[in-house]
Amino acid sequence: MNQRQKTLLNNAQKIGCDSLIALEPENLFYMTGFWGEAVGILESDGGDDGTITIIAPELEMDRAKQDAPDCKVVAAERGFRMLSSLTDHMRNKKPCTDCQNYTQMLYLKNSVPDIQQSVEPFYNARMIKDDEEITILKQASSIIDELFDVCAQNISVGQKESELQAIIMAEACQRNMFDVGYRSTLNPLIIAGGPNGALPHAQVTSRKFQQSDLVVVDLTLRYKGYVSDATRTFAMGHVNPRQADAYNVVFESQKLGLDSIRPGALCGDVDNACRKYIQESGYGEYFIHSTGHGVGLEVHEPPAVSLGTKTALEKNMAITVEPGIYIIDSFGIRIEDSLLINADGRADVMHNFTKDLIVI
Repeated sequence: MNQRQKTLLNNAQKIGCDSLIALEPENLFYMTGFWGEAVGILESDGGDDGTITIIAPELEMDRAKQDAPDCKVVAAERGFRMLSSLTDHMRNKKPCTDCQNYTQMLYLKNSVPDIQQSVEPFYNARMIKDDEEITILKQASSIIDELFDVCAQNISVGQKESELQAIIMAEACQRNMFDVGYRSTLNPLIIAGGPNGALPHAQVTSRKFQQSDLVVVDLTLRYKGYVSDATRTFAMGHVNPRQADAYNVVFESQKLGLDSIRPGALCGDVDNACRKYIQESGYGEYFIHSTGHGVGLEVHEPPAVSLGTKTALEKNMAITVEPGIYIIDSFGIRIEDSLLINADGRADVMHNFTKDLIVI
């Protein structure tokens, strides 16, 4: 059993459970190394070791065996038949599951009376990245820097948001980076010019970039299972005084947020550092989201970098810092980096692409 699995079991035991059931693909992958349609079971043997079983439909069996060679792989029919096999396996156990489906959870509760529903053991383990995860996250962030270069070289007045997205996604796929499949958006990227940039989660449209547009380019992509997330704002042609002032405020705000990351800092401290500066600069009403979030196997995962969050930042946590200003019907600005908390308790920013405003 590897260190990740030991950490998962330790977290399960803290809430009175002796085993874990992963239905969400991110948790299944973290537990076993296999990402697919299956159920993962991690059980303690009472000592330092445990057993790992993957219940998978026939169409996933061979891939599961390839990707998770140390796991026992058991065949089952799809859907509730997998849950039936699972409940047979968990008799006399006190498992914890990440199941998010009400009907499935009701079935599990009726079949395994001692089961608990909680994502805490999974998220508490995943918040602290191991060496392999850190390597992948840094590689992913380096590729995103390359894609910002692609953007700077290809963006132009008269180009559609959707056309720029197509160019960037083609280059991303060539580098083995892919859409994260984020459920609340229809597009792989956020590319928002002019007034569209005032919508933090704007959908990509056929609007053409115009002179004096600010263009928000948010690249959130997956590499080897892990997500890196960064945003830069570009300017088309020229920048008016209000745009320049707002950009400088966001730039300084993000710098203050990064500088606030130090030993003993709380997530809420980072949000406060960014938010206070934006408020004092007269743009407080235009900063309409939290300063950041954890990043890893999901786009948004703990810890939340938001006002009042008491979670202490720890070594090898991965978070984003992304203040922004959004003025409806006018423009939006966001500057975002993914970063790691290093051994000194400070921010190790994983992106090197300039945050100076690039005017095309």
